[in-house]
Amino acid sequence: MPGDPLQSVFGGEQPFDATAFEIESRAELDVHLAKRSLAGLIVLGLRLDEQPPDFTGVDVSQTLFVGCRLAGPRVEMDLIARGAHLVPPFEARPYPTHPAHLYTPEDLADGFAREGFAGMYDTLVYEHFLAHGGAAPDLREAIAQRLHDAGIDNALGKALAAWVDGHDARGAVGIMGGHAEPRGSAAYRMAATLAWRLAGAGRLIVTGGGPGVMEAANLGAYLSDGTADQLSAAIDQLAVAPDFRDHDPFTAAALAVRAAYPAPACAAGDVVGKLTHGGLALPTWLYGHEPANLFAGQIGKYFSNAVREDTILRLSRGGIVFAPGWAGTVQEVFQAATKTFYRTDGPSGAFVFLGVEHWSTLPVEALLRPLLARSPHGDQSDLLVVTDSLDEAMAALTGA
Repeated sequence: MPGDPLQSVFGGEQPFDATAFEIESRAELDVHLAKRSLAGLIVLGLRLDEQPPDFTGVDVSQTLFVGCRLAGPRVEMDLIARGAHLVPPFEARPYPTHPAHLYTPEDLADGFAREGFAGMYDTLVYEHFLAHGGAAPDLREAIAQRLHDAGIDNALGKALAAWVDGHDARGAVGIMGGHAEPRGSAAYRMAATLAWRLAGAGRLIVTGGGPGVMEAANLGAYLSDGTADQLSAAIDQLAVAPDFRDHDPFTAAALAVRAAYPAPACAAGDVVGKLTHGGLALPTWLYGHEPANLFAGQIGKYFSNAVREDTILRLSRGGIVFAPGWAGTVQEVFQAATKTFYRTDGPSGAFVFLGVEHWSTLPVEALLRPLLARSPHGDQSDLLVVTDSLDEAMAALTGA
């Protein structure tokens, strides 16, 4: 769709990717068409109804077209007759059934300038999600959502592979905490400052993509090239709209801060550059009433909260920070502890609990220490750090 601000998500803007068997742009497709073979390849999310390619004489045996729009039924029947497999895009959905790339803040906020929060891409998808059953969708919607989430999984894997290629694979640090923490609060500033320091030290910040502590963490990573005074000033600017439930002012303040402190320019396909400035956010439309976190460099937004939760914890191999939070954060604490206990994803980094008073009220340390001491992989209770000191948190997470 020419001029579509989501074209990069649907596929087509980035010429090539690192996967030999996946085609995600028209330029990449044309290279293979010139060789007269697409055999065994996967073509993802392309608009092939515009300037339709000529498949005459092209080997399409075992080619899988996923979420592609073709020129018409005759083209589809011809491809199938010659051995291709088609998973067509689902019509009348406001989201791609197979996104080629992760989202950006600009993608999710598209429409805000014209119609406010109600007209944003992110909001329109959430309204569609609710209208089709929410967490219990009808079968057609469930299939479409799962295809979308599979595309996000695929895009996320490639983005992280690119980041790991130039960094320590254990350098990703998760930052969890309360979604309702108001902008400008002490906990918000602490999370933002810690993320600013971690990102400045080359760590990839990973969050759940919501407001509160999660936004603070991505904000810190977004401004990691700036000064502490700039971070403080940005928080002050955001604090004029502290409550995420006041959707339009909340979103407008975030966009104003992005305009005041623009991220360094990088190419459309430079996912490493995007991750470096803002980190990674993995939100869910299950909590779509929360405004989008617009400071992450790359956003893998899911319909499935369960997949999203597991992915955040699985990726955070360099340690996890638990800022003050309640039910959702406590759930993440024990889900992470289970992975660490069994070393499901290999050795774990530190568990840093920020806020001594809060974590004394919720005595997770008293439960986790004896649990992790009995891990089949040896006593891992020394991973726990409960502190109010950012220096102590940095030492636990970076060894410095």
